Formats: sequence, C-alpha cells, structure tokens
Amino acid sequence: MKQERQEEQEIRTQTPNVNAPFTPYQKFLITILALLQFTVILDFMVLSPLGDVLMKTLSIPPARFGLVVSSYAFSAGASGILAAGFADKFDRKKLLLFFYTGFIIGTLCCAFANTYALLLAARIVTGFFGGVIGSISMAIITDMFAVNHRGRVMGFVQMAFAASQVLGIPIGLYVSNLWNWHATFMMIVILGTILAAAVLIKMKPIDKHLAIQSDKSAFLHLWHTLTNNTYGVGFIATAFMSIGGFMLMPFGSAYLINNIKISQAQLPMIYMWTGISSIIIMPVVGKLSDKIDKFFLFSAGSILAIVMIIIYTNLSPIPLWEVIVINMFLFMGIMSRMIPATTLMTSIPEMKDRGAFMSINASLQQIAGGIAAVCAGLIVSQPSKSSPLQHYDTLGYVVSIVIVGCAILIYRVSVLVKNKNETRALERINEELALRNGQVVVDEVI
Repeated sequence: MKQERQEEQEIRTQTPNVNAPFTPYQKFLITILALLQFTVILDFMVLSPLGDVLMKTLSIPPARFGLVVSSYAFSAGASGILAAGFADKFDRKKLLLFFYTGFIIGTLCCAFANTYALLLAARIVTGFFGGVIGSISMAIITDMFAVNHRGRVMGFVQMAFAASQVLGIPIGLYVSNLWNWHATFMMIVILGTILAAAVLIKMKPIDKHLAIQSDKSAFLHLWHTLTNNTYGVGFIATAFMSIGGFMLMPFGSAYLINNIKISQAQLPMIYMWTGISSIIIMPVVGKLSDKIDKFFLFSAGSILAIVMIIIYTNLSPIPLWEVIVINMFLFMGIMSRMIPATTLMTSIPEMKDRGAFMSINASLQQIAGGIAAVCAGLIVSQPSKSSPLQHYDTLGYVVSIVIVGCAILIYRVSVLVKNKNETRALERINEELALRNGQVVVDEVI
C-alpha cells in the first residue's frame, strides 16, 4: 500500500511544465488568433467612441443606437446557434476562414453605409459572421494547448482587447477625424484581408476532433450539447459575463463627452492609456490563472470592477488625467475577471463537443449582451444632442448586481471543473498503476 501511494504521488507530479516555452508554430497560432480577435473586437468596440459622432451625424437617438449595438449581438447569437451543430463537423481552419471572410464583407458594408437603416443592416451581416469567430478561436486553443498552458494563451489572445484600445481605437478615431467614420471601417477591412491570407497560407488543418464524432446529425449534435446539464451552468455564467459590458460600453463616449465634458479630440488619449494598462496586466493575470485558484482571481477582479463601476458612473466633470486613472483601474478589474473565467469555460466541454459548446456559449453571450444593450438604451436618456446623459448611474448599480450573480455562477463552474479534473487524474493514475503492476487497479484510490 505504501509503495502504491508513492507511485500515485509520483504520477500526480508528472504534469507538464507550466512555464515550458511555446513552439514556433504555437507562437504563430497565438499571434494570428490574437490579431483576428483584434479586428473583430475593434469592429465592435469602435462603435462606442464613434457613438457620439454617429448619433449626431445620422440623427440616431439613444434607444435606436442601442439597437445598432444589439443588432450585431442578436445576429451573432443567431449564427452561433445555427453554426453549433456543424462546428465539430469541419476542419476548424476552414470554418474560421469561412466566417472571417463573411466578417470582412460585413465590415465593408459598414464602411459604405450612409443611413441609419443601411448601418443597421450592415451590423446584422457583420454580427452574423463575426460573432462566431471568437468561439472557433477558443475551440482551436483548447485543441492545441494543454489546460495548464491555456491561462498564458488566453492572456496573450485577450490582449487583443487591450490592443484595440491602445492602437485600434485611437487610430480609428484619428482616421475618422481626418476623413470620416466610414474610413475607420475600411481600415479594418484592409487589415482583415491580410490576416485572412495568412490563415489560408500558414495555418495547418485542425481536424483531430473529426475522428471521435458520435452524432451523425448536426441537429442531434446541437441538441445533445444544449441538453447537457454540465454544460448548462457554463452557458448561463457566460451570458451573465457579457451583460455588464454591453450595458456600459455603447454610451461610453457620449457619457464622457456630454457628462464629463471630455472633448472628442481627447478620447483617443483615454482609450490609449486604458489599453496600455490592460496590455501590462493581462499577461500577468494569464500567468496567475495558471498558478493560483481561478475563482479566487475572478472574485478579486469582480470586487475591483464593482468599486470602479460605481465610481465611474457617478462622476462629475473632472480633469482628463483622473478619467484616465479611473478607466485604467476599471478595465484592470474587468480583465481580471475575463481571463480566469474564459479559461474555466474551455475546460468544461469534451473534445468532441468543443466547437458546439463554444458556438452556443458565444451565441448566448451575444444574445444576453444584445438584450442588455437594448435595456441600457431604454434606461439612459438624452433630452437633446448635446445635453448630459441621464440615469447612467442607474446602469452602474444594475451592472454591479449582475457581477455578483455572475460570481455565484462562476463558483459553480469552478467546482465542476475541479471535480472533472480530479476524476481524470484518478483515471490516469489507475491506468498507469495498472500498467506498472500488470493488473487491474481497484476503483477506490486514496
């Protein structure tokens, strides 16, 4: 018995090195996925800083602008559900190229839109294709990287969010100020075309999951994934994760300009410094999520986010540097939630269900976010084009309550993942002990 315990302990310690360097091809994958996410996130995020310009240029009231934002989310949610049944039936590279090409076409339509109706239609097309790209990327990461390396990978890939603020949004605003807002979307189209060519030429097929498919029907595969009780907790938790961002973000620039009295020319500075702080913190959070309890890290980020959201949504006119500092800490809290939560989510599904799980997950996230954006548009009001936004502070309190509810759900996800990992570890121990001893090991392992 003592020898068996020593062998078991030896097997438990034989885990991959958390700090092991990535191979050149893995580095390419991380880089290309981060850049793809950069363009998709920028396409969505740029609506916020352009919000004030769009609302005034196209005469869009807050409620209708909320619909512009939510139309992308609802469209992305619908495509996620439609694609979920097929997500594990194809090579992930081909699936990625198909949806990314559609995303580029949708963004091109945004660049040529000159009325509210055309912009709304263009956002629907862009959302239909762009909303699935993140889930495909997460499935690729889960297939290609061990679980104890995914925190680092997520930290780098999620840097796309910060990079879109440091580089994308300031450049996009500069291009918009130099020419017009249409040019900002054209810039994304050009960059996206270059990245699509790199994926086509350099990325290898990712199709190992095809060999273990059990559902021949795409509909059955979708149904089995949807009705899996273990997956359901992850779906609901991810939906709650998106509500806060979709409520606060659409009216961010309008709030800063009309309530805090920040000028349009000062906006790039705010987004740039906020992004720089995120670029610094995200790799740190990624490494921490591989080394310490992910729920503990998520909880710390949630507490910071709640404090900063309440402060931010109750601001009166203050100097630019104070706005920058508050935004930096706010996004620090948000990023410290996003990375550990996303890493936990990737550990829930089995390999044969990863594509479907990620697609449904992204779909519910977008739908929940779309509903949140519509609700935010109904809560916030603006009597005239230049008057301060009203009831923005109410959004802060609502989002804070949602964050608390999300923490409860993420705790349940954390428990599920720990139990699943422990079960797998015991199975691996039993298998290796059986091979060493030349006999079947009893089920109970102390």
